[in-house]
Amino acid sequence: MTNAVLAEGVRKRYGDKAALDGLDLAVRRDTVHGLLGPNGAGKTTMVRILTTLLRPDEGRVEVAGHDVVREARRVRLRIGLLGQRAALDEELGGRQNLEMFGRLHHLGARHARVRADELLERFGLTDTGRKPVRAYSGGMRRRLDLAASLITEPEVLFLDEPTTGLDPRGRAEVWSAVRSLVGGGTTVLLTTQYLEEADQLADRISVVDHGRVIADGTADELKARTGGDRIDVVLRGGGQLGAAVALLPFPAEGVSVDADRRLLSAPVTDRMAALAGAVRALEEAGIEAEDIALRRPTLDEVFLHLTGDHHRLKEPAA
Repeated sequence: MTNAVLAEGVRKRYGDKAALDGLDLAVRRDTVHGLLGPNGAGKTTMVRILTTLLRPDEGRVEVAGHDVVREARRVRLRIGLLGQRAALDEELGGRQNLEMFGRLHHLGARHARVRADELLERFGLTDTGRKPVRAYSGGMRRRLDLAASLITEPEVLFLDEPTTGLDPRGRAEVWSAVRSLVGGGTTVLLTTQYLEEADQLADRISVVDHGRVIADGTADELKARTGGDRIDVVLRGGGQLGAAVALLPFPAEGVSVDADRRLLSAPVTDRMAALAGAVRALEEAGIEAEDIALRRPTLDEVFLHLTGDHHRLKEPAA
């Protein structure tokens, strides 16, 4: 079995609104797979179906080789879920929370203690294990919540927008923890609105909008759909933009100009040849450049290119 998650033609309606409208999804084992999309795209509804919290109206869904409707109990024994809100007791310490989750999963008192100590060490929380959770930072809480979702060593872990509301340090802590999971044999399905998060973590990304997957691939494959690499040239003076467009070795029809920012941008195929050619042409013409850079499209640009919609995905606050 190469896929840890397989969904075909999944539909779910709430009244006259289609939350999922024929969504197809395949998540390979031992990978991080990202579901990227704006609010209301259907990401959380899909996670609830995959974790047996909702039943689909139509379609076939399997997780860890078991049908989520007919074999819901078997699915639950093989998965973990980290929701958008931490499910921790604020007054208990970190170790006490993990032991409690272990007992709730019928591990037994001794096994629950051992597993709690293992997870505290794995997530760098051993020194704070006795501290009440209300005294934890946001990143520490999320790491502890992630540890709790791994009490039963799940085959598949669902992370539903795991870093919402965290500062950059907290996000980095969670990202580091997620990366370590796949090496330990856990498949991760990550839903997120954050572009950087999907780029950093996901081996493969499915872009979801209006209840369907509208594109699927690696981050680089998705970016290539917007036209691939570009070169951006910012001139010191805006009066020479026209001359620069005429002399730079790029097809004129592919060049875009932003006069306010003194910027011209063009698609390129050979990155280094394009960079060297632009520098040489500008020097020979005596045109001063303030900055020249090669870049790939962002996932924000990918999303807008794929949907042609007004939605904007979130960039994390600095």
